[in-house]
Amino acid sequence: MARELKIRDLTLRDGQQSAFATRLNQNQVERVLPYYKDAAFYAMEVWGGAVPDSVMRFLGENPWNRLESIKKAVGDVSYLTALSRGRNLFGYAPYGDDVIEGFSRNAIESGLGIMRIFDALNDVDNVKSTIKYIKKYGGIADCAVCYTVDPKYPKLSFFDKLKGKKNPAPVFTDDYFVGKAKQLAALGADMITIKDMSGLIPPKRVYNLIKAIKANVSIPVDFHTHCTPGYGLASVVAAIAAGVDIVDTNIWNFAGGPAAPALELVYIFAGKMDVKLGVNMEAVAKINAELLGIRKELEAFDAVKKFPKPFNPLTDTIPAEIEAQFDRAVKAAYAVDEETLIDACHKIEDYFGFPKPNELVQKAEIPGGMYTNMVAQLKGLKSEHLLEPAMKLIPSVRLDAGLPPLVTPTSQIVGSQAVSCAIALEKGKDKYATTSTQFVNLVKGEYGHTPVEIDPEFRLKIAGTREAIPYDTSKNQRQPNPVLEDAGGVRLAENEKEELLLELFPAVAKDYLTKVKRERWAATKPAEAPKAEEAPKAEAAKPAEKVSGKVVAAPLPGKVVELCVKVGDTVKAGQKVAVLEAMKMENDIPSEHSGVVKQILVAEGDTLQEGQAILVIADAVEAAPKAAAPVAGKKVTAPLPGKVLEICVKEGDTVKSGQKVAVLEAMKMENDIPSEVDGVVRQILVAEGDTLQEGQAMFVVE
Repeated sequence: MARELKIRDLTLRDGQQSAFATRLNQNQVERVLPYYKDAAFYAMEVWGGAVPDSVMRFLGENPWNRLESIKKAVGDVSYLTALSRGRNLFGYAPYGDDVIEGFSRNAIESGLGIMRIFDALNDVDNVKSTIKYIKKYGGIADCAVCYTVDPKYPKLSFFDKLKGKKNPAPVFTDDYFVGKAKQLAALGADMITIKDMSGLIPPKRVYNLIKAIKANVSIPVDFHTHCTPGYGLASVVAAIAAGVDIVDTNIWNFAGGPAAPALELVYIFAGKMDVKLGVNMEAVAKINAELLGIRKELEAFDAVKKFPKPFNPLTDTIPAEIEAQFDRAVKAAYAVDEETLIDACHKIEDYFGFPKPNELVQKAEIPGGMYTNMVAQLKGLKSEHLLEPAMKLIPSVRLDAGLPPLVTPTSQIVGSQAVSCAIALEKGKDKYATTSTQFVNLVKGEYGHTPVEIDPEFRLKIAGTREAIPYDTSKNQRQPNPVLEDAGGVRLAENEKEELLLELFPAVAKDYLTKVKRERWAATKPAEAPKAEEAPKAEAAKPAEKVSGKVVAAPLPGKVVELCVKVGDTVKAGQKVAVLEAMKMENDIPSEHSGVVKQILVAEGDTLQEGQAILVIADAVEAAPKAAAPVAGKKVTAPLPGKVLEICVKEGDTVKSGQKVAVLEAMKMENDIPSEVDGVVRQILVAEGDTLQEGQAMFVVE
């Protein structure tokens, strides 16, 4: 009798987030929903992740409406699922139980059936509350273990070995992951997901891991992966061979590349492995036909721009040589022959036109977005030559910080800190001369328990305490909920769901809700007929003025999230002028020139190619500032380009070496700037809000 394999469809959440920047709008979603009801997936991931933020920020839509409309269309045929970051829910800040409970209750009432819960540190304490409240209100707690690998430590020299030095023992063993699964099951998890967010788990590893987890827990096991480094499809086939209960897939036109493997390929493999999917593939074909048109509409946000060949496994014939590769892969999966399995799956994917593996990500064994973010940071700092040293520093930085898994936000924290360390070492300074606030908080213990203990002396050096200090959620304050006088005197958030949006997405929800309330109020007032003399005259569009100057270009392909300057602004070299989203990470784009912004060539929401011009900077003619009276003493300088967020001392203050005197924002991280000497602050040479060059004097200490 055929074994049943359940399918969780990711198309409407992770699929569109991975490949199309989460730009699937409500109209596009509703075009496929009637077919989804017929498809009868075990589960549909439709919410969480970046969806609630993006539908407000970019689409002007209500996240709760998104969830409720899908529930109304699909009913109880499929579980609706969402992804959350444990006590951080959809953001980065930890929330108290009151917010977690309110959010869980409203999500279940709005149609959510399964909440997939994970923590960036695999700290089970950070998921307890969400498990508790999801189950309290009738939902299913799907607890994810984030898959990660041990760093590639440098090889020790002969002399190091003579001195007794040795690299740390592996941490992320099968026993580690099995242990986490057992802990989560004991907390009440209804299923366990192996969450391979970077696609780094090879077939042999997932085969053995699933066998081990299923031998130790009695609840279903789900496997989630991506295709970026080239393991995705092969690892899913290996997982099926190992007896996994559920696999996550995307429908054909939204599959492959940065997304999960295609359901249609898994369907063919299932038939050859005597596995029943229980999915109506005729309905899936109808969904896929709609997705083709929708993908064309999302062209501006398409991360791959490579469509697979049209294919329907129910009606199309596969060439004999490709059929042979399917058979070869199945045989290899059961034999745990990883090399053959990967090779066969690559040949299959290549035939159908899916993107080729990203070998750089595979070899580096770090998330693709983390690597791209580091490249963009160094390019912005004109320090591209430090990429290799920064990459080599990742293992030691990660180990110092307790070996966190590399998933949002820890991947960005570790990557940015490795860049700062490389810059400091090049200047002959201490490796941790500059540390971001986020790195300090990670070492301090505010993010939770790290996989390995942090050296108390290192914690003292970085965070000023030998003992770990967890984040105190009792200090959290609710977001303000003002009355909008220009919208009829209503509250910004008029019900609990809107209050939760404000808590989880303060800036985005404030803008969205304000716009909604103002538009609703305007619609209740009678429209005034415009006076004839006030009617605007149509003008012929003038061609864009040609402006000479220096161009600020996109250092990597991505989408413009924010423009930070306007025409006429004076900027300095190194100042942030835009934010570009690439591979799920936001990258600050600095100006490489000082001058005046004369032309902005893109708009927020635009998708750019690498090297595409963003804006034009023309030379500024400025009056020379009066020189400040020179003061004798030692200068405290900016260790890297950035913006002054806070000045922590005043003239006349006595400071000690190592004492924080300012906070500098650089590379999307807040960096404490210490005094390098004992003495008295004689002169402050900068102001809060100033953008500084690397090495620019900030204080004089005598």
